[in-house]
Amino acid sequence: MTTANSKNPTTPSTSTSSEREYVLSLTPKAIVAELDRYIIGQGQAKRSVAIALRNRWRRLQAPADMVDEITPKNILMIGPTGVGKTEIARRLAKLTNSPFIKVEASKFTEIGYVGRDVESIIRDLMDLSVDMVKTEERERVAAKAAEIAEERVLDLLLPTPKGSEHKNSSDGAADGKWAPTKSTRNKLRNMLRNGQLKDHLITLETEESRSPNAPRLFASIGFEEMDKNLSEAMSSLLPKKTTVRKMDPYSAMKIIEAEEANKLVDNDSVITEAKKRVEQRGLVFIDEIDKVTQNDHESRSGPDISREGVQRDLLPIVEGTTVPTRHGTIKTDHILFIAAGAFHMSKPSDLMPEFQGRFPIRVELNSLSKQDFVRILTEPTNALIKQYETLLAAEEIELEFTFQSIEELAEMAWEVNDKHENIGARRLATIMEKLLEEISFDAPDISPAKVTITPEMVKEKLSDVVKSQDLSKFIL
Repeated sequence: MTTANSKNPTTPSTSTSSEREYVLSLTPKAIVAELDRYIIGQGQAKRSVAIALRNRWRRLQAPADMVDEITPKNILMIGPTGVGKTEIARRLAKLTNSPFIKVEASKFTEIGYVGRDVESIIRDLMDLSVDMVKTEERERVAAKAAEIAEERVLDLLLPTPKGSEHKNSSDGAADGKWAPTKSTRNKLRNMLRNGQLKDHLITLETEESRSPNAPRLFASIGFEEMDKNLSEAMSSLLPKKTTVRKMDPYSAMKIIEAEEANKLVDNDSVITEAKKRVEQRGLVFIDEIDKVTQNDHESRSGPDISREGVQRDLLPIVEGTTVPTRHGTIKTDHILFIAAGAFHMSKPSDLMPEFQGRFPIRVELNSLSKQDFVRILTEPTNALIKQYETLLAAEEIELEFTFQSIEELAEMAWEVNDKHENIGARRLATIMEKLLEEISFDAPDISPAKVTITPEMVKEKLSDVVKSQDLSKFIL
């Protein structure tokens, strides 16, 4: 049997060995386990995205003549708000270090109507990818940039006499006046590294790009890309503006490090890598897809035409097309699209047949139960209770919840969702904020202290909110 490390040599993947090992470790089970750390329940949805992610790696292991033939299996998530649809997609992107963008379908309209151009999704995704790769490259050259910054600061602290650089011998001895200067430079280096020059001021001269003050000629919706290109072109034509400031050496080092890191980064390589990530690992999450559906009973005029028009405009991008961006053209054939909607007033079959066909994997997410709320409050790595305990610990307040109080919180959140609008786990955040409002306000005055949240306290603070339909409207 052929192992993963002895694949066909025609495999087009150019990832590094460390990246390859990391991806190999992301088996579907491992992906689900990682998602379980942050998202309670929704096992089927997690399995679907885990398989979709693994299939990306499997495609890159295929023979060269098959790589482009294997298309991603896009996913349609169906379920009420606040049950984890967006969080699953966001965590998946973080897990794989993939370019990720979330958009709302209702913010777009078809060409000819006032609204954003759907191709801006891919342009924004490419911009995000470029920023991501640039950040990684700056971190990679950070040590080299720090070395250069230190030398430049030392030059400002003790300028080197002209013509003295080559007078020193290899053993450190020097001709004329240069030996004490070098010795002083080494002493200053040690003082700089030990933080002993905080009160010393130096003069730093920096160059800044002069931003054009002209109005945005193409600020209209759909012309953002043209406006960006024009602004960049004008900025490059204008002369650089020099700024002279006095500051301590450590502030100067931070500014110089940033400048040098930018100089050390190869922008062409950054764009090439960013483009590769978008085309091979890009992830687009289209929320509120149910808001652009139209059933047979609705009138096909006005806004309703625009709804179906959004689907028609999205279709080429989802099917696979080439989108021009300021960083070059991007092919969308292998970008993974995840669409989501509550479908309260419509159903997936109300989508255009062609659009439905591009989302072959359909997953229904379940409404959250009382027990789910208990688990959401306590189990995830970023659980709400852990967040509030950490926040109040900064004020020397030890916050403690009894298990009965957690159950009472979950009961109330579920009850408000059941009686009024069901907004899923988002209900917990506002109920928790209401419960702890007084403690959070008084924390600086009562610290250090230990505060225990009991079921009685929960009932006292929240019972009126649960009972009153009018007050419950404020719990968004």
